[in-house]
Amino acid sequence: MGDIAKDINSKFASNKVKALLNIIYTANWISSIQNEFFKPYGISPQQFNILRILRGAEEPLKVQTIKERMIERAPNATRLMDKLCDKRYINRLPCPEDRRVVHIEITKQGLQLLADIDASFKNNLLDNLTEEEAGKLSDLLDKIR
Repeated sequence: MGDIAKDINSKFASNKVKALLNIIYTANWISSIQNEFFKPYGISPQQFNILRILRGAEEPLKVQTIKERMIERAPNATRLMDKLCDKRYINRLPCPEDRRVVHIEITKQGLQLLADIDASFKNNLLDNLTEEEAGKLSDLLDKIR
């Protein structure tokens, strides 16, 4: 098991400082693993999140709605969607009532990509935790926010 004090060769002023740095360190560690996992699929974790949101919605969504539902609030969400559109994973649908509004739908290619990812995705980052510990961790993270 990891030990942040050993991993970064440091001492901490308090357990709260240690916990905060551990959260940041662990978030970066998870992000690195995710980036490597998605690289062969040619998408980023944020783009994956957009596709998952669209698949779950089962109907076209406004761009703003997608931005609000994203796990990581990406200021470049429009650019991320541009790339997904270029790869034909999503389509833009203009709103006939308001030309300023654009709806986004996932394509068959986007759904197939998600199916391929789902088939190879291993949710093993939390294997060292029991279900009870994972629940406690989630509750503690909620408490922080």
